[in-house]
Amino acid sequence: MFGDLFGKLQEAQQKMEEGKERLAHVTVDGEAGDGAVKVAVTGNREVKNITIADHLLTPGNKEELEDLLITALNRALKNAENLWESEMKGLAGGMLGGLGM
Repeated sequence: MFGDLFGKLQEAQQKMEEGKERLAHVTVDGEAGDGAVKVAVTGNREVKNITIADHLLTPGNKEELEDLLITALNRALKNAENLWESEMKGLAGGMLGGLGM
């Protein structure tokens, strides 16, 4: 009985790791200022790319750029969080069913 449960727990852990690996290869975006600042992050919430429109790279636009970066980063990270939760929820549902719950 416990051997079977232990095997299922190991299988569940392996599926979680596989899910994290898949998320590392999925990119989600966030943007601000009608696309003037774009941020791409992985499903594991690692920032991969930031694109800034040229007009924001002038000394007079420092504060606007900072605000847009914060907004774009937060949007991208929220999208990644939603993706991560969806992936883990799907895995958890599958694991609980496999454990007879």
